[in-house]
Amino acid sequence: MSKKVVIDAYRGGDDIGNTNNDIIEKDFNLKVSKYIKNRLDTLGIPNALTREDDSTIDIESRVSKIKSLYGTGTDVIVISNALKSGDEGSEIVYALRNGSTLSRTIAEELEKTGQEVNKYYQRRLPSDTSKDYNQLIRETANNESLIIYYGNVDNQDDAYNLVNNWEDLAEAVVIALTEYLNIPYDKLTDGNYYVVKSGDTLYSIARKYNTTVDEIKKLNNLTTNTLKIGSVLKIPTTSTNNIIEEDNYITYTIQKGDTLYSIANKYNTTVDNIKSLNNLTSNTLTIGNNLKIPSTTEEIPEDYITYKVVSGDNLYSIANKYNTTVNTLKSLNNLTSNLLSIGQILKIPTSTTTTTPTNYTTYKVVSGDSLYSIANKYNTTVDAIKNLNNLTSNLLSIGQTLKIPTSTETTPQYTTYKVVSGDSLYSIAKRYNTTVNAIKSLNNLTSNLLNIGQILKIPSA
Repeated sequence: MSKKVVIDAYRGGDDIGNTNNDIIEKDFNLKVSKYIKNRLDTLGIPNALTREDDSTIDIESRVSKIKSLYGTGTDVIVISNALKSGDEGSEIVYALRNGSTLSRTIAEELEKTGQEVNKYYQRRLPSDTSKDYNQLIRETANNESLIIYYGNVDNQDDAYNLVNNWEDLAEAVVIALTEYLNIPYDKLTDGNYYVVKSGDTLYSIARKYNTTVDEIKKLNNLTTNTLKIGSVLKIPTTSTNNIIEEDNYITYTIQKGDTLYSIANKYNTTVDNIKSLNNLTSNTLTIGNNLKIPSTTEEIPEDYITYKVVSGDNLYSIANKYNTTVNTLKSLNNLTSNLLSIGQILKIPTSTTTTTPTNYTTYKVVSGDSLYSIANKYNTTVDAIKNLNNLTSNLLSIGQTLKIPTSTETTPQYTTYKVVSGDSLYSIAKRYNTTVNAIKSLNNLTSNLLNIGQILKIPSA
């Protein structure tokens, strides 16, 4: 069944939403929604926006618009983009009628950008617990509807990510959708796109992409030269050569499969140098666009091995596997965000590579096992088991034999707690007068995600 996606930029017009730290929710929601639409267009995924400008659309009209776009069938995914106040981190609310797979995938991809994710969960209406709490989810029956709260505008860390890494957050949702819909992430159709930023003019954009103002206006059906910040322009492709020599830089035309990392590696420079020279504010590249590449070279460290990124990897898991740090990997590989691409080659410092533990026992996987439950049973960590067994994902097979590291460490005293709807690590830590990190450490957690019914060990006071 072919799926369609309705993208809802929550708030708008008179309803400005949450505001703080130079963030206005309605503007952020629209900016992210337009970005997602643009990327889904390039990937060939049918999609539509509930609003394309700063229009006031109340909740009833919003629901009606959603129904009018693609109908009320199960082949429609509804993603509403929003912000919140309260606890730090992102949250995703999904419908009682739907499974958690899409929400979980989005949560995992958001965490790969470095953004904390508190939870993905279902929320019930207090007056009738058989119904969803949120009206947009409740009244789009049969659709697979969810709301993404990207972060808390009142929190400094969240605010920084929302302002500076919003494209990475939006791209994480796009990646999750391609995984969920089983669509190749690198599949692009003709056409290049540009998100208008403060200070842009049609002339400056045309000059940047080696085209003309008239060509951009014609391709985008523009009748004036006025631009709106956050709007998306389609940029004409050019037929320039891949590489053009210049005095202090060369010009390179982006090809399918290119990343800033692979280009920087090819020309012995850094991602930051390329971004600075080209006035780029994100790592997103468009096939056919030209990049200026610095002709100066930098010394590249020789004491490293290479690693090919596979599905399920993130910088944290790779750093943990090779006994190094996320910052070290980012520095060595000229990375400016935590986003990784499957097949990407990373340099891993050899001076800190992992040594395999010599003390271990063996365990045969049975039905119902997970790496988390096994690690918890043997008082170790998921990453320690993965490292010892050279695992690149959390998938297990019944009958599989695992090596389990043995430890002589003293088991800390704790009580147990069963996660219920509405819980977060922050709220549980506050209730038991402990810290989020203490709970994560005791339970071998590598993220803030919780599942209803999950049993947590709580450090005794």
